[in-house]
Amino acid sequence: MESAVQGEALHTAQLEIRPSEGLVLAGDRTVALSVRELRLLTALARREGRVVARAELYALAWEGSLRPGDRSVDVYVRRLRVKLEHALPGWRFIHTHVGFGYRFSPQRSHDVHTTATSR
Repeated sequence: MESAVQGEALHTAQLEIRPSEGLVLAGDRTVALSVRELRLLTALARREGRVVARAELYALAWEGSLRPGDRSVDVYVRRLRVKLEHALPGWRFIHTHVGFGYRFSPQRSHDVHTTATSR
């Protein structure tokens, strides 16, 4: 899904991300995101399926260097999860890789539960 063009819309599952318009659609519903949340979601979606380090996400969304002890990425990932899961119940989009970062990979919640319990 990676896109080199800043304004290009990203489509995955039932989610459409239009960075240049500041718009995220879940099905036919608009998802209200802050500028920072949109930057973070766009950064993750452009790297779909890859684990992205917290420091890299911070650099992409905040355009700076992550300071030791700064939990901003974690706080914003939590906010994004809540908003996306509210807009599209039954779907999970952002997965945590403890000690590494986050991965954007849309999955139905049932699939996530089945995968987690089969390990």
